[in-house]
Amino acid sequence: NEDQRRQRLQTALLRVLTMDTMNPNVKRVEYAVRGPIVQRAVQIERELKMGIKKPFTEVIRANIGDCHAMGQKPITFFRQVLALCSYPDLLEDGKFPEDAKSRARRILQACGGGSLGAYSTSQGIEMIRQDIARYIERRDGGITCDPDNIYLSTGASDAIVTMLKLLVSGEGMSRTGVMISIPQYPLYSATLAELGAVQISYYLDEDNCWSLDISELRRALQEAKKHCSPRALCIINPGNPTGQVQSRQCIEGVIRFAAAEKLFLMADEVYQDNVYADGCKFHSFKKVLFEMGLEYSEKVELASFHSTSKCYMGECGFRGGYMEVVNLDPEVKVQLTKLVSVRLCPPVPGQALLDVVVNPPQPDEPSYDTFIKERTDTLATLAEKANMTQEILNQVPGIKCNPVQGAMYTFPRIHLPPKAILEAKEQTPDMFYCMKLLEETGICLVPGSGFGQRDGTYHFRMTILPPKEKLKIVLAKIKEFHQHFMAQYS
Repeated sequence: NEDQRRQRLQTALLRVLTMDTMNPNVKRVEYAVRGPIVQRAVQIERELKMGIKKPFTEVIRANIGDCHAMGQKPITFFRQVLALCSYPDLLEDGKFPEDAKSRARRILQACGGGSLGAYSTSQGIEMIRQDIARYIERRDGGITCDPDNIYLSTGASDAIVTMLKLLVSGEGMSRTGVMISIPQYPLYSATLAELGAVQISYYLDEDNCWSLDISELRRALQEAKKHCSPRALCIINPGNPTGQVQSRQCIEGVIRFAAAEKLFLMADEVYQDNVYADGCKFHSFKKVLFEMGLEYSEKVELASFHSTSKCYMGECGFRGGYMEVVNLDPEVKVQLTKLVSVRLCPPVPGQALLDVVVNPPQPDEPSYDTFIKERTDTLATLAEKANMTQEILNQVPGIKCNPVQGAMYTFPRIHLPPKAILEAKEQTPDMFYCMKLLEETGICLVPGSGFGQRDGTYHFRMTILPPKEKLKIVLAKIKEFHQHFMAQYS
């Protein structure tokens, strides 16, 4: 053992890149959605294939919002257009409807050399940016949108990271602070760690259906001013991992707060079509901002984000997304365009997909009826599963689940007995719980600690995406496991 240790030390001395010499910010990055639980799930899947006996026959991954991996069917029209764009010889095939062919021809004409394989401009294909601008105008009731303010991206994540790169600067007390909700989607905490920025945590109100309280924003901001320079406020609406949908009144309060405190607003709106609860409605930050009058619409800096990965599309793998910027300093905009040009361009197939998402079949076109049926059925099924998830989990003593108003997740609170907390030792107690759940049932969830939570509370995040019958099995297994867990550790 001593020889091996010495050999490892000598090898390390010969290497340029070691744990001691690497970027220290990278070591601080954590991304729970693909963390230790998921790595163990992959190992268990291998063990099952090798014939190793388990108390279950498959791993069910309810850890990530990967719609198609969970059985959601692609929208036919979208895939037809992408097939035609990818292999234009199919334009001569009589099996494809004429509206899909006309969309494909239009997209290909906007591509270099008439091919999806060509680079686009760094900001994205101009025609597609124009189509997105018209889509935003329709969504927001006619409020104008300049295509030059649209930046296509590799999913919404890429645009969010790019905007944070622009915002982060300074050292010590002048270091940029960014306000993010707790619980939050770990992309934000991971990116802030990588950039060496200061995370300013504001807590959502779990007792009030994960609502956002302006007084909590104020508390977090005043505390942060003692050790950094707060410059940005990130909002996820509908919420991930918490599934809440913000009221218009709340959004107006956030905009007033951002204006008063001179904060750059980042609105993550990738779940904007995923609204299920009665009385809830999606309001875009841009629409509310402009309807509040010139005092706000000419002053508040806003970047909003959307994606093809969620909603009824679920096309995660194509990595299509966009960002709209409002009131961005013209000189900063030049720098933003320069920054995105370093990576040449977003994936062109993702751009093509985005174009048909914002420009779907119209009532007088042959694909319209099928498209509307598929879209409606997908969203209706998600709404049904959201309701079912909440109802079944709330039947379990020791689990408390808020209504899933929107998005694709639930973030229930779990009561863990002191004996279980003690046995967790160096693991967080909810990681201990989720790991035991995985080993005993094959269900892969993410512990709440990976998203942030108030001290002394424990949660898990699960998606509502598995097919209805499989979701019933998942929920029944969680119920049975939790009862057994409580009996074992009480």
